[in-house]
Amino acid sequence: MIIVNEDWCKGCGMCIERCPVKALEQSDKLNRRGVYPPRLKENNNCNYCRLCELICPDFAITVIPDEDLLKKTVKPKLIPVRRVRA
Repeated sequence: MIIVNEDWCKGCGMCIERCPVKALEQSDKLNRRGVYPPRLKENNNCNYCRLCELICPDFAITVIPDEDLLKKTVKPKLIPVRRVRA
């Protein structure tokens, strides 16, 4: 789930430009600042990478991953590496 605090957004569009899967688009509704904040597209491939949340200079975006998606995500296993002494 992506939450956009529309009134905090200044409409810079950095989140829309930087989204790697193009899941965001500009809203058609003005906020209190008189700009169009981002919104999640109807059909999107959001992978909850949180880049939009991290890049937003106004802290207007919060990303909360779906529990179902987190369960399906395969995490790579770390393999210990032996140090070879010379």
